[in-house]
Amino acid sequence: MNREEYIKRLRHRLKRLPKEDYDRAIAYFTEYFEDAGPQREAQAIDDLGSPELAADQIIRDFAVENASEPAQSVKRSFSALWIGILAVFAAPIALPLALAFGAVLLAMILVAAALIFSVFLIAVSLVLSALPCILVSVWLLFSSFADGLATLGFGLLSLGVGILMTMLSLFITRWCLHGMTRLFGSIAKGGRHYEK
Repeated sequence: MNREEYIKRLRHRLKRLPKEDYDRAIAYFTEYFEDAGPQREAQAIDDLGSPELAADQIIRDFAVENASEPAQSVKRSFSALWIGILAVFAAPIALPLALAFGAVLLAMILVAAALIFSVFLIAVSLVLSALPCILVSVWLLFSSFADGLATLGFGLLSLGVGILMTMLSLFITRWCLHGMTRLFGSIAKGGRHYEK
């Protein structure tokens, strides 16, 4: 018997194995013969024994190695069944709660956006109303100095408060966007964590 016949008989006996284990076993024997070389091929066949005995030994080893797996897969299947049953029974409660939570979250985001937008509009209106006030105060300074000075002060105060509110609304907007980005990022990371 030569190397090709040995491998052929071995392939015939191992065809019951899963493909990955079959390929690994054939690769091992092929490499064994390559390491032995053509001059020591007969010695390698004597060392390995008959292809039938070698195949039986490989199949027994595979069976012993995988003997504990069916119990684990049954246990996993049973756990998956329980999770499925719990999901079916929890769906009538969980879905409305999840929708309500989503609606409340969306409402909170819309309210926060409306508040920030209203603060921004107030700030812009203060800045825009301060400009005519300052222009009128210059004219009033020549006709009634006290009224012109009071109007100028009110215009400058309105301009300062408007600029501060604009900066504050921009800061709050940036802070809210950063917070929402972190919140959604942590939710996405948590989802990926459970997928593993």
